[in-house]
Amino acid sequence: MEARIEKIKQSLQSKGYKLTPQREATVRVLLENEEDHLSAEDVFMLVKDKAPEIGLATVYRTLELLSELHVVEKMNFGDGVARYDLRSESNHHHHHHLICVQCGAVDEIMEDWLTPLEERLEREYQFKVLDHRLDFQGICHRCKDKALPPEAE
Repeated sequence: MEARIEKIKQSLQSKGYKLTPQREATVRVLLENEEDHLSAEDVFMLVKDKAPEIGLATVYRTLELLSELHVVEKMNFGDGVARYDLRSESNHHHHHHLICVQCGAVDEIMEDWLTPLEERLEREYQFKVLDHRLDFQGICHRCKDKALPPEAE
């Protein structure tokens, strides 16, 4: 975790920003909860445990700054709530999401299946893709399994 924090600190510094204690507390919460897609309020509640003096407005400003600097990705899964996800340091593209329309669960596809399409877009349209996002909406395996009658299993 410390290496990722140092990398984020360097990224901020290269753009003229500092990794203040408030920003670091926010980044730590995001790193500790990397599997989740936290809202600003979720981040705030977790940050408050570590640094009670931090206000909700500070968390919002920090998340917006990190989003502008492409450290996190701000997402909306159709429920009207902005969620934040740390960008992977190994991929220049973000992962993709499977969004359940029944229970609201969000599962991730960590592989980037769109590389061949990006190459084709560049080759055929001279269009260089810098980033993309792909979300699938449907019914997750958990809801599907609940809906099956016992004899169908």
